[in-house]
Amino acid sequence: MNIAVNAASIPAGASNSRDWRRYRFRAEREQSKEMAKAKTLFYCSECGAETGKWQGQCPGCGQWNTLVEAPSAVSSSGKRKAAAHNATAAEPARMRDIAIGDERRLLTGIAELDRVLGGGIVAGSLVLVGGDPGIGKSTLLLQMCKQLSDKGEKVLYVSGEESLKQIKLRGERIGEFSDSIYLLSETGISLIDTAIGRLQPKIVIVDSIQTMYEESVDAAPGSMSQVREITGILLRIAKSRGISIFIVGHVTKEGNVAGPRMLEHMVDTVLYFEGDASAAYRILRGVKNRFGSTNEIGVFEMKGKGLVEVPNPSEYMIQGKPVGESGSVVACAIEGSRSFMIEVQALVCHTYFNMPRRTAAGTDYNRVNLLIAVLEKRLGLRMSDSDAYVNVAGGMRITEPALDLAIIAALISSQSGKVMDEHTVLFGEVGLVGEVRAVPQCEKRVAEAVKTGYRTCILPLANKLAIEKSGNLDLSGICLVGIRNIREIVDRKEWS
Repeated sequence: MNIAVNAASIPAGASNSRDWRRYRFRAEREQSKEMAKAKTLFYCSECGAETGKWQGQCPGCGQWNTLVEAPSAVSSSGKRKAAAHNATAAEPARMRDIAIGDERRLLTGIAELDRVLGGGIVAGSLVLVGGDPGIGKSTLLLQMCKQLSDKGEKVLYVSGEESLKQIKLRGERIGEFSDSIYLLSETGISLIDTAIGRLQPKIVIVDSIQTMYEESVDAAPGSMSQVREITGILLRIAKSRGISIFIVGHVTKEGNVAGPRMLEHMVDTVLYFEGDASAAYRILRGVKNRFGSTNEIGVFEMKGKGLVEVPNPSEYMIQGKPVGESGSVVACAIEGSRSFMIEVQALVCHTYFNMPRRTAAGTDYNRVNLLIAVLEKRLGLRMSDSDAYVNVAGGMRITEPALDLAIIAALISSQSGKVMDEHTVLFGEVGLVGEVRAVPQCEKRVAEAVKTGYRTCILPLANKLAIEKSGNLDLSGICLVGIRNIREIVDRKEWS
């Protein structure tokens, strides 16, 4: 290490080589300390684990190539350690001594949003809303602010991407707002914290988390260190003051929120907007919810004045379904506590290449390949010389195993040219032996089929026996067909 020592700092008596080496060693040590303070750490983008050097595999979660370099932010951590040392120690409390009181959820005025949140907004909760650009995240939150402000609730909308005039122009498209909604265009978290403390709102919207920054963290806004720090500050604000905070997060091309996955672990609720920005319909999915069920969905339609709720998803999921065409069947899926009908489409055609093509849209690609292998092995259907395309119409993504039987039927229909009766619905899990296994919540699926007007339901035999034994459903308008194996579906009378 080449260190330039200031000659003026050397005492007059240090003229020999021994004294010179001693002072040179001290200078090197001081410089090493300064370099240690400015070192960087490596954070895992999946679990948030940190390490002092780069590794191919994360030591925390075991994922490969997920470590990202970021400043260590020694200054901010030192401040937090000093504050924690000087703070008064918290005393543990017995659970039975904690008074809950009358903690009621705050209804947003948007039924589909309340459904996904688990019945409304919980006081002091931190909610993350993610989605592609232009999908409708800001529009939905602005509509929520309007509904809450109309009830007299004080709401603060913080934007780091738009000016106050731009937010108002976007809000005028939705409608007229009351005097209880406040706007703030700011990116500094300390100034936002001050504004929240002065205003004392009940709901705070932060749009977006990637534009906010903390001055004590030596990193650019949107970096891993900044996102972690900002989320931690907002979490403390929400829990200590009982304020519900919604933060907007941009997503990567893989569909994940930009930044570390620890962001999802820190918040109470994670909501994702799904769908094509150019399409009319949007799906709001609850990926994580500490105060309600997960995988709950809300369906919206984008119109000129904002997002409009779709109370009956089955109606729009199967609208436009072709009649008398092969490769199209109807299945009953469940997301969260909601059941609805979906159209499963398949196209099997001869390939002119050595490697047949397999494509899955709206469902699991590997699951489709597995079912094609089951068809070829158990039913003797030659699929090795054909391309196969499977699509879940309507923009939904369904990955539950109950969709297996519908995918099997759609593939058989497309290859053979047979048409499934338009008043027939299917659901069931298919195993590697070709058996049709029972699926959960079968009564809810059959009830949805009856409500939608279907006359025949092909389902696993175990589910059929369970429904008939319980006697909870009126089956006068529908015929239940229980099957044990996929071979039984080939010669059904529902084919034409």
